[in-house]
Amino acid sequence: SEEKWDFVLVSDIHEMGSEKETKRKKFLDELSKKGFTIKKIEDTKLFYGVRAPQQVFWKYQCLLGKPDKKLQNENSPQDIPVTTRIRIVHFILQNTVTPDLEKLNDLMKKKVFEAAFPLHEKEAVREFLKEKWARWRGLFNEQPIEKIRCYFGEKVALYFAWLGWYTYLLGVAALAGVLTFVAGITLFSSSQVSREICEANTTIMCPLCDKKCPYWVLSDTCTYAKVTHMIDNEATVLFAIFMALWATVFLELWKRQRATVVTNWDLYGWDEEEEELAMELINNLQHEPRKYQHSYFRSTIVLLLVLLMIMVLIGIAHALVIYRVIARALFAQSSLGLLREQADTVAVMTGAVLHYITIVIMTKINRRVALFLCNLEKPRTFSQRENNFTMKIFTFQFFTNFSSLIYIAFFLGRINGRPGHYVRIAGRWRLEECHPSGCITDLFIQMAIIMLLKQTISNVMEYLTPWISHKLRKKHKHPQKRSIILGEEEEAEDPCKRQWLNNYELNEVNVFSLFNEFLEMMIQYSFTTIFVAAFPLAPLLAFLNNLFEIHLDAIKMVRLHRRMVPRKANDIGIWLQVLEAIGILAVIGNGLVIAITSDFIPMLVYKYTYSPCVGENHTDVDCSTGYINHSLSVFHIRDFEPDMGMPEMLPNFDKDEITEYRDYRHADDYTYTMQFWHIFAARLAFLIIFEHVALCVKLIAAWYIPDVPQKVKNKLLSRKHTNLRKELRWVMPQKV
Repeated sequence: SEEKWDFVLVSDIHEMGSEKETKRKKFLDELSKKGFTIKKIEDTKLFYGVRAPQQVFWKYQCLLGKPDKKLQNENSPQDIPVTTRIRIVHFILQNTVTPDLEKLNDLMKKKVFEAAFPLHEKEAVREFLKEKWARWRGLFNEQPIEKIRCYFGEKVALYFAWLGWYTYLLGVAALAGVLTFVAGITLFSSSQVSREICEANTTIMCPLCDKKCPYWVLSDTCTYAKVTHMIDNEATVLFAIFMALWATVFLELWKRQRATVVTNWDLYGWDEEEEELAMELINNLQHEPRKYQHSYFRSTIVLLLVLLMIMVLIGIAHALVIYRVIARALFAQSSLGLLREQADTVAVMTGAVLHYITIVIMTKINRRVALFLCNLEKPRTFSQRENNFTMKIFTFQFFTNFSSLIYIAFFLGRINGRPGHYVRIAGRWRLEECHPSGCITDLFIQMAIIMLLKQTISNVMEYLTPWISHKLRKKHKHPQKRSIILGEEEEAEDPCKRQWLNNYELNEVNVFSLFNEFLEMMIQYSFTTIFVAAFPLAPLLAFLNNLFEIHLDAIKMVRLHRRMVPRKANDIGIWLQVLEAIGILAVIGNGLVIAITSDFIPMLVYKYTYSPCVGENHTDVDCSTGYINHSLSVFHIRDFEPDMGMPEMLPNFDKDEITEYRDYRHADDYTYTMQFWHIFAARLAFLIIFEHVALCVKLIAAWYIPDVPQKVKNKLLSRKHTNLRKELRWVMPQKV
């Protein structure tokens, strides 16, 4: 029968007696002392197959009471599942110490060993996954979660179970988003506000930049206004409330789904710390557990460094703002007419592309910084280290992805001053202004470009990079051909050699391989929920992306990457807390978008306070009639700054006349009007009411939907009762 090996270590061929060769021999000797069987195969590299003695796994079963009995072979119940074997052997390899006090990780850093990996074997489960799951043609097939668990372990299986559940419920959010967008399209030409802008051919507006920008007529922005009001309407508010509820229902239903799955796996009450202690004792009977410790000094240093990193990321967002300001000024002074006319839109689009490039670069830097901070904290266990790293990298990635969007949503056009008193960068370039139709279209464009780039370029690279790398490794690492001397028979090749080489030619995996997939989905979930009021198509893009993402990840794991070390788990860990935090941020973010970015509140105040409908029953008049004129303020040209330069005049326009701009100010002293304070109070009131109502709905939904189904509770109750009856049977005869 074919030999079974738990792990393979790969090393370069070092000179006899060299330091690296000595260190390698010491490590292998330590494994031999623990009863490991070691097999050596020489090719262009040295391959060492290691197999743990059976008593290691008997100790594991004895200490933890056969925790994997559901995965064991019915014909040979004493056998331990392959996933558990790999996990135990990996733990022992990582914690075996040489006489020089070096572990495997230390030896790999010193290039004593190049790689260490478990083997993809030609077993029935893998062949099933390869043919039925890790193929593009199985795009709409149900995921074989049980078989994924049997081959990759519980943590990977829970990731795919969560991703499948998330994608399934995204279909509902995507449908709601499409309906909201379609409702907006019906308003494309029928909106009263858009119609007023399109007909405002006598309303002269202030120049959008200094010197070369001319005065312009409000009706020039007719199409832009229609697009804006296609996004910014009453349906958007309802959709934002729906998404806040959706995020809560999704999490509560996932908790129920997770409880059902792990109960079927007999892992509901599984204790990760107990298993780690058991493996420590199996590896070293004299092991003493590392005590819990907390250093306020170390925590303070880490906190300060985290805050410093956040300030750097906010600084990068400021740099993107400066780019947009300068780019807009340069585009507005271009000799190309089209570029000059569309300077605002081009600046927004190029800024979004630059933002995406920044995200790609900073992702790599954020990872290094987060790892450095984790090393400073000195976590007690791998699980604690993973949790600490997760919180830091997600925080950094959140600011990397969303700082620029936060500026566009809540600051763009609100800190730029007014005509005659503009806020300028370095005293030269004036900050951007919102379009008279509002800033929400800028946010829509920014989100659309970033999501499309992340879900096309990133996914293509995610697939092509390991695929090309695998092909190149396969091409350059063929086994050496034996030279056959005349009259000498060729020695038969070891059957393990080809298998080990094939596995070695696959792409490397590490402890962060699954982490990367989770992080990618968390950032996507943030885009899908936090600013969804400005981009109702975000759930649809996420849904379409995830249909491919599931099978892309499957193909990478089964066909292109070495086998992951299976890890046991009974939930998705700290990622659940991240999802809950994103749900709260989604309520706050969407409330702020509607209250501040959207024109929903100013229009509402106008309809019920200043419109023609107030005081009289005008059934034949749209209550938003006159809104645009009412939201514009008058500016006297004589009050422009002296160094601004006189803009180009429109035909039949006297330079002593007045122009208009979007704000609520008096015409004489440019102070805020009473309407400004009415709108300010309404924005604040809406924000408070929206967030409290949304959070109350979230809490009610969380209470209404139990985390654990009654069926699961009854199953656990029955199991406890059965176990107690069995214990009682042992006690009763002894008393008799």
